[in-house]
Amino acid sequence: MLNFPTWKKLMVAFVCLMGILTAMPNFLSEEQRNSLPVFLPSQSLSLGLDLRGGLHMLIEAETAEVIEARLNNLIDQVNGIRREVRGLNFRNIRPSENSVVFEVTSADMVELAQTELKAITEPSGVNPLATGGIQEFTLERDGTEFRLTLTEQGIRKQQQEAIARSMEVIRKRVDPDGVKEITLQAEGADRFILQIPGANNPEEYLGVINKTAKLGFHEVDLNVSPEDIAKGRVSSRQAIYPLKEGGQMVVNKRPLISGEDLLDAKPSFDERGQPSVSFTFNTRASKVFGDFTRNNVGRPFAIVLDEIIISAPRIISPILGGSGQITNMGTTSDAQELATLLKSGALPVKLTVASYGAVSADLGADSVAAGELAAVIGFVAVIIYMIASYGRFGLAANIALITNLVLIMGALSLFQATLTLPGIAGIVLTIGMAVDANVLIFERIREEQRNGRNPFRAMEEGYGQAFSTIMDANITTFIAAAVLYLLGSGPVQGFAVTLAIGILTSMFTAVVLTRLILSSWLRRAKPDVLPI
Repeated sequence: MLNFPTWKKLMVAFVCLMGILTAMPNFLSEEQRNSLPVFLPSQSLSLGLDLRGGLHMLIEAETAEVIEARLNNLIDQVNGIRREVRGLNFRNIRPSENSVVFEVTSADMVELAQTELKAITEPSGVNPLATGGIQEFTLERDGTEFRLTLTEQGIRKQQQEAIARSMEVIRKRVDPDGVKEITLQAEGADRFILQIPGANNPEEYLGVINKTAKLGFHEVDLNVSPEDIAKGRVSSRQAIYPLKEGGQMVVNKRPLISGEDLLDAKPSFDERGQPSVSFTFNTRASKVFGDFTRNNVGRPFAIVLDEIIISAPRIISPILGGSGQITNMGTTSDAQELATLLKSGALPVKLTVASYGAVSADLGADSVAAGELAAVIGFVAVIIYMIASYGRFGLAANIALITNLVLIMGALSLFQATLTLPGIAGIVLTIGMAVDANVLIFERIREEQRNGRNPFRAMEEGYGQAFSTIMDANITTFIAAAVLYLLGSGPVQGFAVTLAIGILTSMFTAVVLTRLILSSWLRRAKPDVLPI
């Protein structure tokens, strides 16, 4: 445990040096950071909305679209009943305001139809939790005509779900790594608030927020004449979409594959070295796309994004791998933006930024100053206690503790994580864990020395025996941090990030750096008794 070959010493020195270099920009002015050489890190720590303010946006959602989509889904359900129940047939199925109206073709089937349709209107009878414990539709009958109508609760449920899905998509677009600690909060039935810490340029986010990013792979109909296309004469199952590079094409409205079937999307380059976006389908979509391309070799298909055909490649051979490329992307930044949009998912409704402006910090200057003072007092008190309790060993622990803070600051700056009050709480917690690890080790060394071990053996056993306890404590805490990051959002994720980084750095400083300092001293001084 006390043997450090040269390569290990160099590795420890390299990690500490990188921590200093990545933390250094936080102590420089913006002008000084901009003048740093290209090979040096220049990113500083980003403060959260509660510490320095940021950008505030009020976003409106056109929830009428989601009501229309729900009614179309209901029409599909009615058609499904017609296909599954022998002898039961409906006609003139149509949407009407917030309802779907249709007729039973045979008066003898009215009672059977009413029984089958109750499965749609009363799903809570089977599982009250299936629809949130509400009745989403009501069923009315006038002779052979039926009317399924969305209730007020059903409309409200669709709006709330659309807002919730939109907020999650926006969170993934604006903060894909979960380190900016953005704030998203619903306001009313069709609005929500977005706050971005440290942001001051709304134009940077308007394009990302407004894009619906509905992606689809559609079959192309080549049998429609240019005259019919010009006059808009196509069937109800078809649509005329413009090509990105000019012109129009007729495609089937229902896509073969939608953006929901994408597993991954990332920027890349095509065979000509031009920016593109590579994508991967899930298993179901891979099979559908493979079968389609196998049966349509020589024909084109359309890749449609927000009702614009961005690419219409011709199928040269079956595409069976479940992956492909979107080419003709323009610039690298265009490819990066599209990859981010596709990976975060399509918005369920169209969004509009109603207003935006700067937001001040939640905490006043006095509160921030008081918090800084409290942190400094606590940190100094810990340093004094460690020296008073463990002497030279406490001094080594304090050096490691200061290094730990530098490494945490450097890592947060490197990852551009946003520091807020919950994040500061995570840092304080990891500092306590780092000190706790040293206390465990030093007390174990004392016990070994009292048992008659010589200095080398006492330190060897002290570190060896305490290591498993420290590892167990840090691993369980790291698992908790990972769960918080995966299941939490906003400030909770920020706390988890700082906690996880702090666990890794405290393990390095408490177990590796302190041991290197003390073992180097021990080999030089060779004391008869450890001063601990």
